[in-house]
Amino acid sequence: MDKPKEHLPKHVAIIMDGNGRWASAHGKARHAGHRAGVRSARAVVEAAAEAGIEVLTLFAFSSENWSRPTDEVNSLMRLFVEVLQREVDALHDNGIQLRFIGARDQLPTILQKRMADAEARTAGNSRMTLVVAIAYGGRWDVLQAVRRIAQKIEAGELQPAELDEAVLSRHMSLAGLPPPDLLIRTGGEYRVSNFLLWDLTYSEIHFCETLWPEFGPEQLEEAVRFFVSRQRRFGRTAAQLEVIGD
Repeated sequence: MDKPKEHLPKHVAIIMDGNGRWASAHGKARHAGHRAGVRSARAVVEAAAEAGIEVLTLFAFSSENWSRPTDEVNSLMRLFVEVLQREVDALHDNGIQLRFIGARDQLPTILQKRMADAEARTAGNSRMTLVVAIAYGGRWDVLQAVRRIAQKIEAGELQPAELDEAVLSRHMSLAGLPPPDLLIRTGGEYRVSNFLLWDLTYSEIHFCETLWPEFGPEQLEEAVRFFVSRQRRFGRTAAQLEVIGD
């Protein structure tokens, strides 16, 4: 990507959709689609880091995905463990910090441990932050933030009158990170599927038909070009932005 860094999105979030349909189209089992999706994720992480994107968030497993067939869920959990074991060294060597969001207490113990170890191993890296959402849902995120705030109010650590958007944001999963500038959804679906509901308020949204296993650096660059072409007004009018620009 040859765009000046100041024009790039600081934070790109991706709903990686289409693994199962890709597998069906190629006469393969669904787990083969998920493995192919891992290869795409690796290529996109590398391209994003190379481009200078500061934060990349990948939606790997949603709260709703627990309702999928047990065999598929178990296969995905094993794949997550395997990928963490295989990829963390490369991420660390490339200066990428790894962070997980979601209800990790719902995950297998071995996966929770691998996640914690990976976060600790990469905590000092600053080239790019890679956020992986596992067992994550946007409504869950808001609810867990409200519960934590309620506990502080009950303990007398926070007054109800002090509760505002900034306080709630500090208790959300992406606290400390810029909100996504650009949301990409692959696979031809046109919805956000309970992903980062609080954080996507002013995100530009790029929907593409490409199934996730076929999404790569070229498609990422196309999405960034879309982002660069947008006029981000944040509630203002175009005329107001022109005045600000002057």
